[in-house]
Amino acid sequence: MEPIRVWLFPEGPNPLKVLLVLEELQIPYEIQRIKRENVKSKPLTDLNPNGRVPVIEDPNTDLVLWESGAIITYLVEEYDKDKTLTYAAGNEKHLVNQWLYFQVSGQGPYFGQAAWFMIQHPEKVPSAIQRYQDEIRRVLGVLERHLEGKQWLVGEKMTFADLAWVPYNNDTEMLLGQPGHSLLGDFPNVESWCGRMTSRPSWRKVMETRARLLESGA
Repeated sequence: MEPIRVWLFPEGPNPLKVLLVLEELQIPYEIQRIKRENVKSKPLTDLNPNGRVPVIEDPNTDLVLWESGAIITYLVEEYDKDKTLTYAAGNEKHLVNQWLYFQVSGQGPYFGQAAWFMIQHPEKVPSAIQRYQDEIRRVLGVLERHLEGKQWLVGEKMTFADLAWVPYNNDTEMLLGQPGHSLLGDFPNVESWCGRMTSRPSWRKVMETRARLLESGA
């Protein structure tokens, strides 16, 4: 099997979701790093006209694919033959997709907008910051209630839906502007759930890779 090429810049959380799934499934991959300021230009826009990462190139199927949710679904359908990160059939199969779609439509945009207005927007807009911080708390509240008495989002095992939530949840302290305070501590079910995933070798490997890329700065 030839390695899958993953285009990314290490600052962003969305590519980390894809790396987590690749690591869990032990799919060989290689990283094509691109600087954040170059994502809206060639060669990336030849692959993704939207100018976003992650993008994968799979030489085994001759497929170029973008959007993290679509990539995760593809990797699981194409390579998870033993259904280790999903379910083969039944309601659980559809519920896993439900939670993935909630992540890409609910968690990602709100957490991302909080980061934009807190860090990158050229002027402080308190009302915008407050709105998106409130949305972070709302989304975490949905998870907190759902995870009551549960280990995982769907059924009795970790799935790709669980993994998709980890990178953004890992940044909640920064996103709420509360250094030294773990927001997840206010949501104990979510905190325990995230801890089960961040203790896995796949997460440690992805974090080591990210740190190495950030340190190199190339």
